Amino acid sequence: MEIVESPLAMQGIAREIHGRGKTIAVVPTMGFLHEGHLSLVDRARNEADVVVLTLFVNPIQFGPNEDYAVYPRDRERDAALCEARGVDYLFAPTVDGMYAPDASVKINETSLSTHLCGAVRPGHFSGVCTVVAKLFNITLADVAVFGQKDAQQVAIVRRMVRDLNFPVRIVMAPIVREADGLAMSSRNTRLAPESREVALGLSAALSAAIEAYGRGERDAAAVKAIMADAMSARGLKVDYASAVDYSTMEDVDEIGPGTLLAVAAYCGPVRLIDNRLL
Repeated sequence: MEIVESPLAMQGIAREIHGRGKTIAVVPTMGFLHEGHLSLVDRARNEADVVVLTLFVNPIQFGPNEDYAVYPRDRERDAALCEARGVDYLFAPTVDGMYAPDASVKINETSLSTHLCGAVRPGHFSGVCTVVAKLFNITLADVAVFGQKDAQQVAIVRRMVRDLNFPVRIVMAPIVREADGLAMSSRNTRLAPESREVALGLSAALSAAIEAYGRGERDAAAVKAIMADAMSARGLKVDYASAVDYSTMEDVDEIGPGTLLAVAAYCGPVRLIDNRLL
């Protein structure tokens, strides 16, 4: 495995790979890798000849009061995990390497990003679109693999790729969960031991909603109340409990196939998200 820090060098490597007639799959991450990320590497290996994992904590997708400064980082550990899993190139740029001091161009998606996380994190998805577009250009990706835990992000990236004619195929891989049901996330490492049981309220809320759906419940308001109550009962501070059409991210009155059940909550200072797609 080769570690590359320079965007120009990574782009040159990608050109050489394409020159040999090989395809490239990219797995964009912010590092502090876990089995969820590594499952994306496995999927990427099945989608293309060469796998590039990007490791970059992107400052422009964090708000002024969010956790950029304390977001977990461990490049040596991440590099070892990547090499063991068969990543071909680890692209790990610096902030200065990715953004010029006078950088003045961003990409804004103005429809899907106004809901769910976008409604409560202004500017977040502009930062996501901008960095993902840069990563696609730097790695010359043929395919990109994202996890369903960030389902809204995947929908927005797909829209960006469609609307701006990026020659990149987007793959969404399933959520990987801990044995107790908690969706794997780098932020889980910031949970205090006594908070772990509380954090399970997100997956419990989704399970309760799925059970209600299985019993025939279709009223979105009732399902959202079930999810919010389940999270509150565990001691979570509810950010949202939503039922949206995954193609538009707009609220639905009745749930059914294509509905995304999405939850977000604070467990102490740590904001966690989870979802189920019907």
